[in-house]
Formats: sequence, C-alpha cells, structure tokens
Amino acid sequence: MLQGIRKLFGGRSAEHVTTELVPGAVSTGPLVRLEGVTKTFVVDRVETRALSSVDLAVERGEFVAVNGPSGSGKSTLLSIVGLLDTPSAGTYHLNGFDVAGLGAKSRAALRNREVGFIFQSFNLIGDLTVRENVELPLTYQGMSATDRRERVDATLARFELAEIAGRYPSALSGGHQQRVGVARAVVGAPRLLLADEPTGNLSSRQAEAVIEMLQELHRGGATILLVSHDPRWRGVAGRAVELFDGSVVAS
Repeated sequence: MLQGIRKLFGGRSAEHVTTELVPGAVSTGPLVRLEGVTKTFVVDRVETRALSSVDLAVERGEFVAVNGPSGSGKSTLLSIVGLLDTPSAGTYHLNGFDVAGLGAKSRAALRNREVGFIFQSFNLIGDLTVRENVELPLTYQGMSATDRRERVDATLARFELAEIAGRYPSALSGGHQQRVGVARAVVGAPRLLLADEPTGNLSSRQAEAVIEMLQELHRGGATILLVSHDPRWRGVAGRAVELFDGSVVAS
C-alpha cells in the first residue's frame, strides 16, 4: 500500500518529485480539457478500447458527475484526468498545460500540486497516524516542517479530526476514514478534486456526511470531478456526463 501511495504522490522523497521543472500556473480557459482522447489496452494481443474520442471540458469551480454502467470507461477517464495514465491518442490540457510532453517527474509534481484524490477504499496507510496520512502530500511537495504542521493542524480542525489525529486507520470507522481521505486530498490546496465512488463503502449516514463535505468544498470554490453510482449525487453535481462504451453520449 505504501509503495502505491508513494507512486501516486510521485516518488520516494520530496526531492524526487521536485527536481524536474514544472511550468508555472496559468489562470485562463477550462481547468480540464480533453480533445479526442482515446485509450486502448492490449493484453495477450487482444486490443480493448476503453475510451473512444472523448471530448470533455471542466470549467474552474464546476462540480461534474461522470455516470455510466460498469465498463463504460469512467475509471479510465479519471485515471487520465488524474495523470495516473496517458491517452493512446488525443490531447489533454490541465490548467492550460498540454501534459503529453511532460516527463514522469514533472507529471508527478504537477499531479501532486494540482490534483487531490478521494478513493472508495480510502487508501490510507495503515502504519501512519491520521496526522501523518494527512501530512503525506505536503511532504512530497517539499514543504517545510513548520509550514506542514500549520497546514495539517488547520485541515484537521476544519474536518473535525483533531481529537483523533494520533489514531491509526484500523481504529477508525469507515466514515472517519473517508473524512481523513478527504482531508488528505485537500490539504495541499489542489485545483482539482477527483472522487472515485467516495460513498461506495459507507453507510447511508456516513455517505450523507461525505456528500455534505464535498458540497461545502464546492461552495468554497473547489472544482470536482466525481464518479459514482450513488443516485444521491445527482442532486448535488451541477452537471452530469454520461459515458457508454467509452464514449460521451450525453452532457
């Protein structure tokens, strides 16, 4: 698990992530823009097309839900938008940058700076405390210990986690684990939040709390791209995008 999270945030140390130059931020145009994005997987010489010529723009401050049946390409789309995978064809601009030309280190640094991830399975590191889990993205950003402490304290207080900051994930309920996951996703002030079935493993009451948290983040200006089968999100997101067989069929 720890190796996978390190890969998500970009490497083994903050130096590994930040040694390669990443372009500075821009502030015009859509935050996310995909044009003609196609993704093809080849396994044992069998070619499977997960996405086919997808065009999608997400404006700054939008809350967009991506819907569709299993196998429609939702997870693949989220992986490409989150810079965890690359398209086989087409272009992807994140915050104005064509990410296709970036090297692996720059992609990792851009991902850690621009994107926050909220997972269905929480993806907390079991041998790290709540505080240490939330602090992890800031460590890979190379932030000083003093600044990390201040940022983490403020985030823990915001999500009402200060009292359990020293606990380990195994001692937490599913609702509290997801709350920690949301705190970790936003502690680095990313421009884009990607939520992959964030209420899928939660009770109804816990799910409502997560929905309220994301609504509050959206009201505060966060841009959110959400994948979920939970019908309660339909009244929350400002726009829905429907995928079917790897293509956008409605928006």
